[in-house]
Amino acid sequence: MAKQREVYVCRECGSKAMQWRGQCVACSAWNSLEAVSVSPERPARVRLSSASFSAATPLTSLKEAPDTAGAVFSTGEPAMDRILGGGFAPGSSILVGGEPGIGKSTLLLQLAGSVAASGKDVVYLSGEEALAQIKARADRLGVLHEGLTGIATSRIEDVFPALESPDPPDLLIVDSVQTVSSSQAEGLPGNVSQVRAVATELAEMCRKAGTCALFVGHVTKEGAIAGPKLLEHLVDTVISLEGDRRHMFRILRVLKNRFGSNQELLVFQMADSGMELVPDPSTYFLGARDPSLSGTAVVMGIEGQRPFAVEVQALVTKTYLAIPRRTGLGFDVNRLHLLLAVLEKRLRLNFSQVDIYAKVGGGLKLQDPGMDLALVAAVLSSFYDAPLPERSILWGEVDLNGQVRPVHAHAVRHEQARRLGYDPLLFPHGAKEKGGVKTLAELQRALFGSGGKPVDIRQRLILS
Repeated sequence: MAKQREVYVCRECGSKAMQWRGQCVACSAWNSLEAVSVSPERPARVRLSSASFSAATPLTSLKEAPDTAGAVFSTGEPAMDRILGGGFAPGSSILVGGEPGIGKSTLLLQLAGSVAASGKDVVYLSGEEALAQIKARADRLGVLHEGLTGIATSRIEDVFPALESPDPPDLLIVDSVQTVSSSQAEGLPGNVSQVRAVATELAEMCRKAGTCALFVGHVTKEGAIAGPKLLEHLVDTVISLEGDRRHMFRILRVLKNRFGSNQELLVFQMADSGMELVPDPSTYFLGARDPSLSGTAVVMGIEGQRPFAVEVQALVTKTYLAIPRRTGLGFDVNRLHLLLAVLEKRLRLNFSQVDIYAKVGGGLKLQDPGMDLALVAAVLSSFYDAPLPERSILWGEVDLNGQVRPVHAHAVRHEQARRLGYDPLLFPHGAKEKGGVKTLAELQRALFGSGGKPVDIRQRLILS
């Protein structure tokens, strides 16, 4: 037999190294290399014959290939069907990622119950919970049905008989792919070799059986799905469930989709009966907003293809530190530093004696560049201690010259703002609609008039 040897595999990116390192050379992750035993075997020499070629998989014309579009079955939720391209496709595989406790198992158990209620067969494989725990949660959610079966195991071989039977299940849920192992790989469940082997074997067997596979994936502390990148390439659809466990809402975001758009997004709220879809999330994140307070502005943001009216808050207060504090929650804090530098340069304001705190209301995280204008307006509102017009709404990107630049989906934002009754609308100049602002100076005059001139903020913040 060939002598076994060890190689070190990065659990973040899957790259290999011959010796252990503190940092992966490929992805720069720290302490991510794990030892994996490898036993190289010399391949046996095989004499090719005509029988060997006849046993190989034959080529098939794409015109004659079977069409599975008509076999797609519903998830039980029309909104989920829309973002998945019609529903669950037989033989497809879906990866669902998210932080611990965010609601992945709850949402998938609800979908499993809806599919089972429609007459389909569903197998729920759990490597984390016992069957009694799964049953108790399914009973609480009201999704117990005859077609919903479960298996609590950490070996994927235990589910092979069901997939190889003459009547395989329509849907297989694996919760989670990091907690089950395969006999074809060495090491503990969750390492790179095991995750790769488990996902590859199950995806191949489900593809042959015509079973749709749903894999639950853990995430790293950076928010990326743990395991080799092969996991995301292997599946047809990648879904991320995001949100803050301290808030009620959850955002289901599609990151990859071979059957539809990858710019779709759904908003759920956690309730006693499970995850409930928010039918119209346009104003969901505003909450009980008081427009009479200074330091608040509403932005018409875009996440995926959906417009949201979101509150942006800012607080400008006197500092007692040598270096003023700058804090941002719900967006990249570097954006706050950049915008403050632009305000100081273009509007000749002085922020050297104040702390500035800014956040996105409702616990939402925004990456939309269109929130620049609303963030600037919120800072100016708190700086002058003057509230914005009650029904005003803003969107636009601010460049380093103080110019307000257009952003994508302007027409969608404008139509949604009009539908919700907002007025005035402050957006980049040059769009089809009349109005708009060209520079930050115009924004300052439009919101604060003559009161928008620079003031001595230290006098304004003197405590009585």
